[in-house]
Amino acid sequence: MAERALVVPRVPGGRRTGSVPARTLRRFAAPAAILALVVVPLAALAVRAFADVWRAPALLPQELGLRGFEQIFSEGSGVGPAFAGSLTVATAATLAALVIAWPAARALAGARRARTALLVVLALPLLVPQYAVGTGLAEWFIRLGLADTFAGLALAHLVYVLPYVLLALSFGFGSAMDELEEAASTLGAGPLRKLAHVTLPAALPSLAVAAALGFVVSWSQYGTSLAVGGGRQTVPIVLVPFAQSDPQIAAALALVFLGPPLIVLLAAAPAGRRAA
Repeated sequence: MAERALVVPRVPGGRRTGSVPARTLRRFAAPAAILALVVVPLAALAVRAFADVWRAPALLPQELGLRGFEQIFSEGSGVGPAFAGSLTVATAATLAALVIAWPAARALAGARRARTALLVVLALPLLVPQYAVGTGLAEWFIRLGLADTFAGLALAHLVYVLPYVLLALSFGFGSAMDELEEAASTLGAGPLRKLAHVTLPAALPSLAVAAALGFVVSWSQYGTSLAVGGGRQTVPIVLVPFAQSDPQIAAALALVFLGPPLIVLLAAAPAGRRAA
């Protein structure tokens, strides 16, 4: 049976402009639906951020303005230190996860069963509420002198960042990488030259994806930061209280909150396409 197609009507000259197969429509239906699921909530968030006056039951704001942004960028708002704290902790946790996951990913590349078992063990904290894990870590951090420090926050975030980084990085190693490194050694390349000219360029796509995932996971941590931070300001800690007290400020801060992760994801996107 011939495939149905959406036939475009004839133009005044008597010729058809073409036809669009039903398969093409189905191909773009899923991406369009996903895009709508992302764009619609962000659009609603943007409207709320600029709504100075929005009284129920009106569907649209009665008055637009910049009060929310003026508040979060004013002196004493705490947003500046919170951003600096989140950037510091997310960067430190991501770098630590990459350093730890690199040799582990190499060792587990050829052992799928062992990789699965290790990933299951590392992912166990993901099954528990963040605040509960943070509360358990806080007791040990107090004994170790890491409580209420950015170093302690980074270590607490590492519990959640490491499984994602290890999983993403493990796809960069395998038999193909071993063959490239063996060929470089045969041609006389030493360990450092082999690392710089063969291993790192070949693993760059997976490395970029792993770094982006690690940063985003750490950047969005709330429960762990609340339990371990001891008042150390991060963006989620500053944002959440405004959700009830002042939704407009919360929405404006949420839009600003999206900036660093979006930049990181856009930076990693070209290398991620190479990995695909």
